[in-house]
Amino acid sequence: MNYQTQLEEILKNMKNKPKLLLHSCCAPCSSYVITYLKDYFDITVLYYNPNIAPQEEYEKRKAEQKRLISSFPFVSFLDCDYDNELYEEKVKDLQKEKEGGKRCHVCFTLRLFKTAQIAKEKEFDYFGTTLTVSPHKNAQVINDIGQKISQEWMIPFLVSDFKKKDGYKKSIELSKKYQLYRQNYCGCLYSKRGEKNENI
Repeated sequence: MNYQTQLEEILKNMKNKPKLLLHSCCAPCSSYVITYLKDYFDITVLYYNPNIAPQEEYEKRKAEQKRLISSFPFVSFLDCDYDNELYEEKVKDLQKEKEGGKRCHVCFTLRLFKTAQIAKEKEFDYFGTTLTVSPHKNAQVINDIGQKISQEWMIPFLVSDFKKKDGYKKSIELSKKYQLYRQNYCGCLYSKRGEKNENI
C-alpha cells in the first residue's frame, strides 16, 4: 500500500484548512512533518509518549518539541501527563519481544488511541502521527492501527508514509538547522537495550 500516494491525493483535494491533531514522538520527526503539512492544515501537535523512559529523557524530548514549535507560530502545542506506568502495564507480557514486534504495535495503539480520543473530544477534523517518518517504523502497521482506531472514534485518520520522498533525510537536515537533540533509542527502556549509539 502506497500511503504517500494516498496522502498526496487527500492533500490535492483539501479545501480550507481543517484542524489536525498531530501526535508527535519527538522534535526531529515532527520538524519535517510540520513543514510538509503546514499549508494544508491548522496543526496542533500532541505530545503523548508514555513509552519514553526514564522521565528525565521524556522531559528532555518534550522540551525540544516545545522549543521547535516556538519557531513555528502557526502551530499549537498540547501536552499530556507522563504515564509510563500505563505503558508498562500494557507491555508487561511483551518485554522480550524484538524491536518492531508486538510490543511496538501495542505502543503505537496506545498513543494513537489517545490522540483520536482527544481529537474527537476537542472537535478536530483529523488525527495523525509523525511516526511514519522514521525508517525504523513500519508504516503499514501504523496506518492499519490508525485506520482501525479511526473507525472506533469516527474521526478521519491522516494516512502517511512521511519517510517517502526523502522525508527522513529532510528531518535530519531540519534537525541540524534548528540544532535539535536527536536521541539514539526509540523511547522505551526495551528499545534502549538494542541501542546502536546512532541518532534516530
